[in-house]
Amino acid sequence: MDLFAQEVAVSILSLIWGILAVCGMVIAFFPCLGALNWLNIPFSVVGLIISVIALATSQEGKKGGAIGGLVLCAIATMFGIIRLVAGGGIL
Repeated sequence: MDLFAQEVAVSILSLIWGILAVCGMVIAFFPCLGALNWLNIPFSVVGLIISVIALATSQEGKKGGAIGGLVLCAIATMFGIIRLVAGGGIL
C-alpha cells in the first residue's frame, strides 16, 4: 500500500470513527441509557487522536475526512460530558 492510500485510509477511518461516536452519543441521550457515555467518551477521545494523526499526515487538499472526524468526535465528547454532568453521572 503506497503512502497516498494510507493517508486516505486513515482519513476515512477518522470520519467513520466520528460518525460512530456521534451515533453512540445520540443513543446515550435516551433515558436510562446515559451510562453509555462512560464508554462513548473514551471511544470519541481515541477518535480525536486518530483524527489529529490523520490531519497531520494528510496532504493539503485531502484533509476533509480528517477534519470531519475531528469535529464529530469533539462534539460527541463535549455533549457526552455535558450529559454525564446533567444526568448526575459525575458527582
